[in-house]
Amino acid sequence: METYSNKTVIRNWAEEDRPREKLLLKGRHNLSDAELLAILIGSGTKNESALDVAKSILHKANDNLAELARMGFNELIQVKGIGKARAVTISAALELGRRKDESIVMEKEKIFKSLDAYTIFRSTMSDHPYEEFWIILLNKGNKVIRKCCISEGGISGTVVDPKKVFKIALDHHASSIILGHNHPSGTTKPSEADNNITKKLYAAGKMLDVDVLDHLIIGDNGFYSYADEGALTG
Repeated sequence: METYSNKTVIRNWAEEDRPREKLLLKGRHNLSDAELLAILIGSGTKNESALDVAKSILHKANDNLAELARMGFNELIQVKGIGKARAVTISAALELGRRKDESIVMEKEKIFKSLDAYTIFRSTMSDHPYEEFWIILLNKGNKVIRKCCISEGGISGTVVDPKKVFKIALDHHASSIILGHNHPSGTTKPSEADNNITKKLYAAGKMLDVDVLDHLIIGDNGFYSYADEGALTG
């Protein structure tokens, strides 16, 4: 039978140092990322506490929660102490966090500036390991009608069909749209392909009387706005 040393069993720690008890005593906002993750993990291994395992996961993600959210199931179970059940628990918790952010964002009814659109796109795409292209549909008052995923691709790009973009816009009686896609590399610098599709969609929007107000490229730490940069032309 395996034996566990006192230092690896969290229940042997001082009460105020145990993640669960610390959350109850001091509130969730006073816990570190590793302590919150340790609560999800529940227990450790023979030689490591749940907190040690949590720190190993965060180290694998470069101590960055955005990178952790991008880690797939197979990457999580590579960490010693993380089996299928724990990997599922962590993945589910991260997805709940993403959906919470998305719900808060969609409460904002109007788009006033590029930052508003970025906030909506970021909640959807910022932690994805592959490229996606989305549009936000707006009415005449710049109120959000809905957001739609147009295409999903790989690490290096995705294919965008203008016919699909404007069919969705016209079906929902949108007066204008905002384009957005992510760069899994983290950079916000537009590629030549990005410039070409922006010009094509902008010109098509003019013909169909559906204005393309902006195109945002979402990176790890910010975004590029064609409108802000004066690069939104047909």
